[in-house]
Amino acid sequence: MEFVIISGLSGAGKSKTASFMEDMGYFCVDNLPAPLIPKFAELGMAGSGEYDRVALVSDVRAGTNFEGLFQALNTLEAMKCTYRILFIDADDGVIIKRYKETRRAHPLAEEADSLEEAIALERRMLAPLRERADKIVDTTNLPTAKLKGVLRQMFGRAGRYQGRMEVRVTSFGFKHGVPMEADLVFDARFLPNPYYVAELRTLTGLDAGVRDYAFQGGQGEEFLKRLWDLVGWLLPQYEEEGKTSLVVAVGCTGGHHRSVAVAHALAERVRAQGWPVAESHRDLGRN
Repeated sequence: MEFVIISGLSGAGKSKTASFMEDMGYFCVDNLPAPLIPKFAELGMAGSGEYDRVALVSDVRAGTNFEGLFQALNTLEAMKCTYRILFIDADDGVIIKRYKETRRAHPLAEEADSLEEAIALERRMLAPLRERADKIVDTTNLPTAKLKGVLRQMFGRAGRYQGRMEVRVTSFGFKHGVPMEADLVFDARFLPNPYYVAELRTLTGLDAGVRDYAFQGGQGEEFLKRLWDLVGWLLPQYEEEGKTSLVVAVGCTGGHHRSVAVAHALAERVRAQGWPVAESHRDLGRN
């Protein structure tokens, strides 16, 4: 079970952090009372996997005394529940600017004479928790997309592709419409069409004969080369901006032959470069 406690300065980006953690498969709870944290951990440890990744947000909204949180953390340790504390921080000037933009009240506004004093008070209150943090992320100069990328590197699924953006390569037929989820769309209808060859019509772009026909004359190979030059350059750019999934769609008329052959070849190239790839062919079963 993965258990993450998210805390930090109000206005530093805890809500965005929790949202991104949720995108990565964490079950997120905002402002859970400290006494309930061990109970939630117990539920997750006894479950069948539905709560195997949990992220809880705990901050000054729960009260000015963090002793209850520290007691809860000690209980987690006694339960042998491994946890990590993620602390989200930012410079005072940036936090003040964000509050002015959103026009929201600071949670400690009633206990201070100004926003600056409220932030200073919060820093003093959170200092013991910051010292215990396993990870500290400063969002002062970190755009939202970059924050997403940092969190993916820290908390992405373990394994060969830990923290990498998933690339989904799909083929489709234009007569059935362009996939709505596509980020990049390419048109393979200029290639020779195997549909008009009787012995190839019932086959698909996954068959060697169809691929050879569609790629004859070198057009297909040149298209694939130029396509990979572009896609291969774009992948790290998108990942750097915090994208967790990129959908690349290749279309032809019906989605049976040319687009399938190109999409399959492209997926193999992407996979060979170390990216996690999901390949699909949307319209293979449609007439």
